[in-house]
Amino acid sequence: MSQKVVISVKDLKKNYGSFEAVKGISFEVFQGEIFGLLGPNGAGKSTTLEIIETLRKKTGGEVWVDGLNIDRQPEKIKQIIGVQLQSSGFYPGLNLMELIRLFSGLYNQPVDAAELLRMVNLEDKAHSKFKALSGGQKQRFSIATTLINKPRIIFLDEPTTGLDPQARRNLWDLIKDIRAQGTTVIITTHYMDEAEILCDRVAIIDEGRIIALQTPDKLIDDLVAAGFEKPKEVKQANLEDVFIHLTGRTLRAE
Repeated sequence: MSQKVVISVKDLKKNYGSFEAVKGISFEVFQGEIFGLLGPNGAGKSTTLEIIETLRKKTGGEVWVDGLNIDRQPEKIKQIIGVQLQSSGFYPGLNLMELIRLFSGLYNQPVDAAELLRMVNLEDKAHSKFKALSGGQKQRFSIATTLINKPRIIFLDEPTTGLDPQARRNLWDLIKDIRAQGTTVIITTHYMDEAEILCDRVAIIDEGRIIALQTPDKLIDDLVAAGFEKPKEVKQANLEDVFIHLTGRTLRAE
């Protein structure tokens, strides 16, 4: 049985003057998968994400989101997607419950604020201001706000940057939980271990072009089959594993 395509990008181009940031890329995202856009800084991945999110105009190509054309139906697309806000998007004087109610009103979408906070393990911070949260808590709350309009697709742009190992792995669990509820997740990340664990498929972008698109396992297997060998013996664990094992993964103040 074929999988339903929820995002279709065909020959997408984005120029800034004479500079070609995105050079005719094409890919599809299937319903219910976690799809990763990977690449170094300046590769074009964030630009691609912002075009699909209707936040940036494209120069050429076609983009469809759940059957909606980005040129003709951008407002309808905005109604079915969730986009993670940066910290600057939150009013500093409001607590978490008040912020959720504010966004609920903006979306005209009733929501159980307490239940939403419980889902992201922040129920004990309901009456705290956003600025009082730790880094991991801020990221979990930011992701919670993407769920207020009950989106079919959410976009997370480097959601774990700057977090400690515990906070990163707790956020991974949250992202998996969101996908388990049927939501499609598009993620950009610089952390290859994160992409390997979370993503069903990844597109690797470099200098505005997709240079590989496959499951992480298949990409790794192909590299090994081509004769690649690590320059030294790989241990069965790494220092991050030691850190997590010794400190635990409980959701304390991150």
